[in-house]
Amino acid sequence: MNNASEPSNVVDLSQRLDPRSERVGALLVTVRGLATKRLHALASNMFENIDDALFDLAEKAENNAAQTQFFDGMREVRKKRAIVERTFLGQVARDLADFSAGRTHAPETETVSRPLANIELSLVGENELEESLAITSMIGKNEQRLARALFAVNQRLSVICGGARMDDATNPVGPASLASAFRQAMRELMVEVRVKLIIYKLFDRYVLAGIDELYDDINNELAAAGVLPQLRHEIPTRRSDAPAPIGPVSNTVPGTPGGPAVPVTDAAAAEFMQSLHALFSARRGDTASPGMGGSASGTPMPTGPLPSAAELLGALTLLQSQIAVLPSNAAPLATQADVTRDVAQLKEQLLAQIGQLRGQQTAHVSGMDEDTIDLVGMLFEFILEDHNLPAEMQVMLARLQIPYLKVALLDRRLFAHKSHPARQLLDALADAAKGWSTEADRDGRLFDKVKSIVERLLHDFDDDVAIFTRLAGELQDFLDISRKRAELAEQRVAESTRGREKLEQARRRAAQEIVGRIGGASLPPLIYGVLTRAWANYIVLTLLRQGEESPEFRESVRFIDDFITSARPAHDANARRELRATLPGIERSLRRGLAAVAFQETDTEQLLGQLHAFYRQQLGEAAPETASGTIVSSVMPLPEAIQAIEEPVAEPEPDDEVEALSDDAFDERFLAQARELKVGQWLEFTAPDGTTDRAKLSWISPISGRYLFVNRRGLKVADHSLAGLAQAFAAGTGRVLDSTLLFDRAMDAIVERLRQPEAE
Repeated sequence: MNNASEPSNVVDLSQRLDPRSERVGALLVTVRGLATKRLHALASNMFENIDDALFDLAEKAENNAAQTQFFDGMREVRKKRAIVERTFLGQVARDLADFSAGRTHAPETETVSRPLANIELSLVGENELEESLAITSMIGKNEQRLARALFAVNQRLSVICGGARMDDATNPVGPASLASAFRQAMRELMVEVRVKLIIYKLFDRYVLAGIDELYDDINNELAAAGVLPQLRHEIPTRRSDAPAPIGPVSNTVPGTPGGPAVPVTDAAAAEFMQSLHALFSARRGDTASPGMGGSASGTPMPTGPLPSAAELLGALTLLQSQIAVLPSNAAPLATQADVTRDVAQLKEQLLAQIGQLRGQQTAHVSGMDEDTIDLVGMLFEFILEDHNLPAEMQVMLARLQIPYLKVALLDRRLFAHKSHPARQLLDALADAAKGWSTEADRDGRLFDKVKSIVERLLHDFDDDVAIFTRLAGELQDFLDISRKRAELAEQRVAESTRGREKLEQARRRAAQEIVGRIGGASLPPLIYGVLTRAWANYIVLTLLRQGEESPEFRESVRFIDDFITSARPAHDANARRELRATLPGIERSLRRGLAAVAFQETDTEQLLGQLHAFYRQQLGEAAPETASGTIVSSVMPLPEAIQAIEEPVAEPEPDDEVEALSDDAFDERFLAQARELKVGQWLEFTAPDGTTDRAKLSWISPISGRYLFVNRRGLKVADHSLAGLAQAFAAGTGRVLDSTLLFDRAMDAIVERLRQPEAE
């Protein structure tokens, strides 16, 4: 891009300075000092952020190979940061020195300043092409973004040079020269092209995005020194076939033909759109004229002026009015096939509508507008194919194609700016819809909310993008209320599950202690009944309340040994003496334990009476008559786990879910996939009858390792073991839903699709 006109058109020739004068030398030193100081600070900030950016990307890498690339790149940058920074700043210093000596030249890398359309794609290596594309994009968008200030710098430096022509390409501190210097410095790094492109993006974000202040400093210093102090920052107006401005229409500067004198731009948006424009052009085969909508088949295009932004928006508004009313609750929504057809035909309908408004049979649009129309079309095609969304929600959201096309034509930052309100709204709608199902939304609250937002956009959106901010706020308020309710339900489910698992764990531990200490001994029914019923309950209660490391638990298991010992016959005087010494402690412990498990006092006395009779028999004394049976027989035993005491094998039976697993379930890929699940992720499960259910991983038990799943209302849907999940993944009955935002996934898929050769 060349924003400068001939100096004679702007600068009074009498103001030109002799480049050999001391005054000029001082001014050049000032410019060089300003540039060196500012660029050193910007470059340092960039390198500080490169490390963090590559580390974050490595943590989120899609596979091990990508993660290795990012970590290797991070280490290489750390190792060679100093030399890269020194090479970059050194090249800028040399360019400034050449400028001071009157040797102005364009950047050495030809592809940096050459238009994308002129790059011979077949003659450039794929990696070099991607690098050149990234650099060309960042130069073009920054020259456009900084057009006013850069034009003034060009003019003032031209005066210092004695009137020699100075433009964007030959300016030693222009985006083209700085990008060329950084590209030379990047040759010091041995990194993959993927990492290199990320570093170029960060150079754009942290260096080129910050040179506004450098240009302001240079302009202010030179103007204060008397170099063109009255210069107005005027630039040539944009051609009608140039890319449309990026930025809300309300931010344009009136009074210039064809749009604003300086479009409000955004770095990432300009870079992204220029990259996509190159991909679209290559895909179409460049059969249409530059800047014109065309047909790859060579169909002659209509002649005449391109439609203005107002015409495009007007035609879209007419089409929007035809679909503004969605069916009532009593009527079904359009089928997916109908909506898919409407999405595919919108471009054709729009061109026909513009033609009708102009009194023509057909119409055509600029290349950039056509790219935008196609891009939005591909976005909504992606939505209709996105398995993350239930079919009902796909149909609902696909109705928003026209409003989003209007937004894209008004503000192309939509495609590159994650904070764009329209983008945030669509991402929020899709994220909420991901967990929707008829069962989880029985009252229809979420469905009705999404439908209401879609209807309001279709009815009310004209060209005020602020409506997206308002609707996004309303949706967030709705989701916050729903989330709080769901979190309470989730908490109750998790606590209930945790409590049951702790109880089960305590039961199993009690069973193990009792069975292990009884061993193969044959105990009298009374002793056996006390241990496996009343005392087992006391051990469980002690474990739950005091824990395994508590003195109470140690005493409870010591009682088992003492109680078992007391059941052995006392054949001699020493044995009888030891038994008599032990009995008071046994009775105290038993009374305390029975009281803890809420034994009735009468039942406790009856049980102790039976034990007294038993011990008199052990001691050879006459025993009084007692009630038949044992009181402990009426005490409810511990379920499953304690009942296993009476079985030959004390270990619990294996989980039926694990027993039924196929060999495929234990393929390490599926086990690893299950292990990598994070709380908050959504999954879709398919039942044997073909019905599907969506559930969020709410909790992973630290005791059993089971995975608890809930629906969007926080109600339990299922719980699975690690092996059970692996089996579901292997069988295809379990599928993890992508947690990446809809817009990000769509853009990645679209770029990948554009890079692929079009099917014949």
